[in-house]
Amino acid sequence: ALDAPVHVTADPDLPPQGYRLRTGPEGVTVDHRDALGLRYALRTLDQLRAGHDYTATGYDISDHPDFPVRGFLLDISRDRVPTRRTLARWIEILALARFTQLELYGEHTYAFREHRDVWQDASPLTAGDLRWLDARCAAVGIELVANQNTFGHMERFLRHPRHAQRAENPEGFERGGVHRPPSTLEPTDDNAAFATALVAEAAREVRSRRLNIGADEPFELGRGRSAERVAEQGVGEVYFSFVTRLMAPWLEAGYTVEFWADVFAEHPELMDRVPPGAVPVVWQYDGPRLLSEVIDGDTPEARTWQRLGADLDNLREGFRSRGKLLSEAGVPFWVAPGASNWNSLLGRIDNAVDNMLDAAETGRENAAQGFLLTSWGDHGHWDAPSVAYGPVVFGGAVSWSLEANRDLDIAAALDDHVLLDEARLTGGVLMRLGRVHRDLGVPLLNGSPIARALFPDPAVPLPALPAPEALDRVAATLAACRDDLSAADPAAADGDVVRRELHHAVALAQFALDVLRARAAVTADAGSVPDADAIDPATARRLLRRIEPLLAEQRACWLLRSRPGGLDDSIRELDRLRHQLTAAAHA
Repeated sequence: ALDAPVHVTADPDLPPQGYRLRTGPEGVTVDHRDALGLRYALRTLDQLRAGHDYTATGYDISDHPDFPVRGFLLDISRDRVPTRRTLARWIEILALARFTQLELYGEHTYAFREHRDVWQDASPLTAGDLRWLDARCAAVGIELVANQNTFGHMERFLRHPRHAQRAENPEGFERGGVHRPPSTLEPTDDNAAFATALVAEAAREVRSRRLNIGADEPFELGRGRSAERVAEQGVGEVYFSFVTRLMAPWLEAGYTVEFWADVFAEHPELMDRVPPGAVPVVWQYDGPRLLSEVIDGDTPEARTWQRLGADLDNLREGFRSRGKLLSEAGVPFWVAPGASNWNSLLGRIDNAVDNMLDAAETGRENAAQGFLLTSWGDHGHWDAPSVAYGPVVFGGAVSWSLEANRDLDIAAALDDHVLLDEARLTGGVLMRLGRVHRDLGVPLLNGSPIARALFPDPAVPLPALPAPEALDRVAATLAACRDDLSAADPAAADGDVVRRELHHAVALAQFALDVLRARAAVTADAGSVPDADAIDPATARRLLRRIEPLLAEQRACWLLRSRPGGLDDSIRELDRLRHQLTAAAHA
C-alpha cells in the first residue's frame, strides 16, 4: 500500500552512499550507510510509488555508486552568469541525477571587494548569491565547492593597468599564429598571495572543505619573465612550485584542493611530490572514436592542434595514458570529461557520451574517487543551457553505475524526468540536434562546423567544407526538429524557455549552414579548405540582413536564463563573421 510503514536502519557495512530497499506486504524497509544513502533510497521509493503497478509488485533493490564524488562544473566566466532561477533549476536536475558536487568555474565573475573594475560590467555572483546557493545545494545533498582559477586564464584581470605587471608576458603572446592578450600570471610569491586572496573570498561563503584552484593552461609559462627560471629548472618544476604555493595555505587548513592535471601529468618526475589532500583532475573533452578519426588519419585538423601545442599521442589515448600514469604512481586523481556543449551551438551528444564512457571506464579501472563533468562556455557561451541537459543526465547515470547505464535512453530520461514532455518529442530533438555535427562530415576536435562557421578563429580554421548533400541532410534534420519543437509539450517549469531557446538554436544553425553554402558556392571543390572571404557579394548582403534579427532573439533568450552582464561581450563574438561578410558584400 502507498501508506505502508517505512522502517529505516543505518547499516555501516553497506558501501558509502549505498542502500537496500525492500517492499512487501509487511511494509517498506530501508537499510542505508549514511545520509546520502538514505536520501537516494527515499528518492527511489518515490519513483517506485509513482508507478501504476507499485502496490502489486514487491521490490528488493541494492545500490551504491561507482564514484563517491560525482560533480558538475558550470562555466560562469565566458560571459554567461546564470540567474538564481537558472541555478535553482540546475540544482533540481543535479539532484535528480544524483550528483554530489557543484562547482561554478570562476575567473572574473565574483564580486571581489577590491576588484570592482574587473567585474563591474559582468553581473557577478555576490557573497549573498553564494550563501543562498550553498544552502539550496545542502538541502538536496549537494556540496557547493568554490572554484577560482589562479594561474592561466587570468585575462580579465591582466587587461587592467593595475594588474598588467602581474603577467608573465604583459605585452601578450603568440599562439597558433595569432597574437593573444596576456593570460598567465608570472609565478611569483606576490602573485601566489594575490590569487590565494581571490580564492579565499569565495571559499569563505560556502561550507565545503574542498575547493578548486584551476591552474590549467598557463600558455605563456617560460616564454616571458620566467624564461630564465624555466631554462634552469625545467617547466615542470617552475609550474609545480607555484601550484604548491597556491595549495599550501588550504592544505594546512585541512581542505582538499583540486587542480587541473594538464601540465602536471606531462611531468612524471613530479608524481612523488603531490602533497596529501591535493587532487589532480585529469581532463579530456573528446571521445576515443573522434580522436582516432582525426588523429590517426593525420588530418589537417590534427595538424592544426599540433601547431597549437596539443600532445596528440596523449590525446589519442583518451583518459587512459594519464590515468594509468597517476594510478601507477599511487597519486589519487579524478576524471573530468565534458558535456560537449561549447563550440557547438547544438551540442555534440555522441562525443559527450563517448567521452564520459571513457572517463568512467578509466576511472573505475584506476580507482579514481571523483568524476567531474564539465560544461564550458568558449566563444561567449552561445549554446542554450538545455543543450547540456542530456549530457548531465547521462553523466550522473554512468558515474553512479557505469554498467547499468551505459546504454541509457537519454531522450526518454529527458522527456520523462527532466522536461516532462507528454508528447515525448523534446528529448529526441535534443539528441538529433546533438548529432548534426557528425552529419556534416567534417570531424573536428573541441567543436562543430556550425560553431566554426559562426565564430571563425584563424588559429583553428575550418579544415574543409561539408559536401552539398551533407548540408542538405542537416538542413532537413533542422527543419524536422523545428516542426517537432512546435508540437512538443514540455511541462517542466522551464519548458517554454527550452522550446524557445532551441527554436532559436535551430535558426542560428540554419544561418550557419547558409554561410557554409555561400562559401562552397565559390570554392572549386566540395571538401576543400574554405576561403573565409570568398562569398558572392549579393549573398553576403542577404546574410548580413539576417544577422540583426538573430541577435535580437539571442539577447532575448539569454535574458530568460542569464544576467545581463557579459551579454554584449558574448554578442561581439559574432563580429569576425560580420566583418568577413561586410568585406565580401563590398568586394
